Amino acid sequence: MKVLNVLESIEFNSEKMKKVGLFDTDNFFCDIYCLEPGQFQKVHSHEGSDKVYMVLQGKGKVRVGSEEKELSENDITLAPSGEDHGVMNDSGAKLVLLVFMSPKPH
Repeated sequence: MKVLNVLESIEFNSEKMKKVGLFDTDNFFCDIYCLEPGQFQKVHSHEGSDKVYMVLQGKGKVRVGSEEKELSENDITLAPSGEDHGVMNDSGAKLVLLVFMSPKPH
């Protein structure tokens, strides 16, 4: 059984958002997304896959469909299959998100 400490897995990249893979199977993935202030995940969509974003540290704007909301620590949201989604760290602090997606896009 694989057991990880999520907080010990946090890594940042000064040039762009850093994705750290925690679990990855044929059906699912679980990552942490680490964003420095000003970094973002461009808006995109996945047909046939749902994505969950949960804020572990900091705060940032999450867009799902035509809605954009600021999420803070312990907030969680769903980007359903086919909906545009993305994340922007427009705060002055680091942002860490726990991200799940299933089924994994191929």
